[in-house]
Amino acid sequence: MSKVQEGLLYSESHEWVRVEGPNAFVGISDFAQEEMGDITYVDLPDLDNVLKGEEFGALESVKASSDLYSPVTGTVSERNTDLENAPELLNEDPYGSWIIRIHMSNPAELDELMDAEAYAKFIGQ
Repeated sequence: MSKVQEGLLYSESHEWVRVEGPNAFVGISDFAQEEMGDITYVDLPDLDNVLKGEEFGALESVKASSDLYSPVTGTVSERNTDLENAPELLNEDPYGSWIIRIHMSNPAELDELMDAEAYAKFIGQ
């Protein structure tokens, strides 16, 4: 059974969001990393604008490749470049390994994301 961490928000495409002021740290859920298997590559975006629901990068694993979708609109202000040399961090600690930090331009979009309880139901737990 996948771990769903309290205090985060979740998208239907299995990204999580940790809000710190005007910033949203984005990663993938435990459910997503379990479904993917061993992650072997992370395609990080440029430091650029992203739109809610649009692709910002991709993951590759031994099983599949999967696009990453931005849960909020804003500017990518930081990328977790540690993942370039150690993509397995997303498997080892999915909630401690963020992928990008977005300076949000529309924090009201957070209201459209799921809390931990709703996400657990969404993934059938």
